Amino acid sequence: MGAGMAQQGGAGKTTRLIKKYPNRRLYDTQTSTYITLADVKQLVLETAEFQVVDAKSGEDLTRSILLQIILEEETAGAPMFTSGMLAQIIRFYGHAMQGIMGAYLEKNIQAFMEIQNKLGEQSKSLYGTQFGPEAWAQFMNVQTPMIQSMMSNYIEQSKNLFVQMQDQMQNQTRSMFTTFPFAQPPKEPERK
Repeated sequence: MGAGMAQQGGAGKTTRLIKKYPNRRLYDTQTSTYITLADVKQLVLETAEFQVVDAKSGEDLTRSILLQIILEEETAGAPMFTSGMLAQIIRFYGHAMQGIMGAYLEKNIQAFMEIQNKLGEQSKSLYGTQFGPEAWAQFMNVQTPMIQSMMSNYIEQSKNLFVQMQDQMQNQTRSMFTTFPFAQPPKEPERK
């Protein structure tokens, strides 16, 4: 995406452009105002399409800003990641499995969101309304056995997904080695 241009997103949506200046201030080009990291978090919660770019170089800083928001969330209140989980994620950087792990985590989050959406649909059909955070907590307590069952199915599917991805990677590697034959090392002359 170009630095000074907003790109058309899906369904005719325009990507909101936020510029980050050297003084670390964020400028929302849609509202022509300076905004805070909390405002960017609100855009995420509203599922708004946006991109953060360096005002000088045009470099895409969206991931960097999202990581900052995650860091703030993890250091305040109840963290989502344990120290062990974070250490394990760090160990995957530079590892041969880094690419497959990234794809695996992304697919897991998508599957988890599908479970959440199903629960939301069930609450709407049972009670005729979407729940707020407090009502959700009560609903989760009441529905614990069903949620545990859904989660165990999800974990089983998650394991199967990982095995499938691993098999796919092995097949691709096997096919790569058979497509590009490697020269055999020269035979040593027989000694007489």
